[in-house]
Amino acid sequence: MSRWFESVEVARRRAQRRLPASVYSALKAGSEHGDSYADNLASFSEIGLIPRAAGGSAWFDLSTTVMGQPASMPVVISPTGVQAVHPEGEVAVARGAAERGIPMGLSSFASRDLRDVISANPSVFFQMYWMGSRDDMVRWMERARDLGAKGLILTLDWSFSHSRDWGSPYIPERVDRRAILTYLPEAMIRPRWALGFARQRRIPDLTVPNVAAADGTVPTFFGAYGTWMQTPPPTWEDIAWFVRTWAGEVMVKGVWHVDDARRAVDAGAAAISVSNHGGNNLDGTPAPLRALPAVARAVGGEVEVLMDGGIRRGSDVVKAVALGARAVMIGRAYLWGLAAEGQAGVENVLDVLRMGIESTLRGLRVDALSEVTPANLIVPDGFTRP
Repeated sequence: MSRWFESVEVARRRAQRRLPASVYSALKAGSEHGDSYADNLASFSEIGLIPRAAGGSAWFDLSTTVMGQPASMPVVISPTGVQAVHPEGEVAVARGAAERGIPMGLSSFASRDLRDVISANPSVFFQMYWMGSRDDMVRWMERARDLGAKGLILTLDWSFSHSRDWGSPYIPERVDRRAILTYLPEAMIRPRWALGFARQRRIPDLTVPNVAAADGTVPTFFGAYGTWMQTPPPTWEDIAWFVRTWAGEVMVKGVWHVDDARRAVDAGAAAISVSNHGGNNLDGTPAPLRALPAVARAVGGEVEVLMDGGIRRGSDVVKAVALGARAVMIGRAYLWGLAAEGQAGVENVLDVLRMGIESTLRGLRVDALSEVTPANLIVPDGFTRP
């Protein structure tokens, strides 16, 4: 039986107690000095809320749509790679999100097949990087379309920064005899994680089946990562080709600069996500929340504007929506829930966010989330980065 946790922070602490140190460290991550990771969290704390004493609604319809898919609240599961924090990985996340009416982004570096994930949650956006040849990308697109993906997420906010001042965790190429012996001391200290895989007769899978080669060969995570690193970055003409080739809904993820937001609109994107890759990218990039208002003003009338980075509570969602986001994307929050309690933990995290949104709206005394504006917030001078 799963144990309820009352906040995302409690889920994080529970995940830390359950996971081997290297696995937990890979989840927390953050690049270089960790300034961007820290600012993603600090930015929400800098914004205050203005409560009112009377009026407002007691019950709220938080539902919206993202790229045509219904969402019971303005939250989307952000795509994250190889979810070996739990034996069921992305399938458990998909089930939990489906139970709560939330769309899911599935990473092309996921450890579980898109077919299985869509079976658990039909509302899936398949995430891709600009990686490999155009023929490779067309093949992965066509497979995603055939399996029923509702749209694509093209992630651009990555500079292959892998240096961390506190040291990077050991992640093996494969879970072979050497890797097992290396992880054994950590697994013995945190036995529940290993026992979970043992009960299901699985080992952590570090292959990525959704970017298989033309001959059916399934690469390892690092094999696919190497292909990605060796692929020249796309031009805006390449991105326009990507959108045309899919001929459906495409979100461009990793937009921070207003000029890039406009170029994404010109390329045909249906949505953009203001993001710094959770602080795992170019360290020193300020929090997406600081860039969100300018981006929303520039292109919010033309495309759906989402934001990801630092969401830990329902009031964070309200602040992001007030500053122009249609919805937010969550990453570490649901991964900690997954690590702590599997599918039930993912549902728990989503419930925590929903209750936090409703509690914040009641305190603001508004009738609907759509009515929240910057006038409901205390935004300090110099907060935004136009």
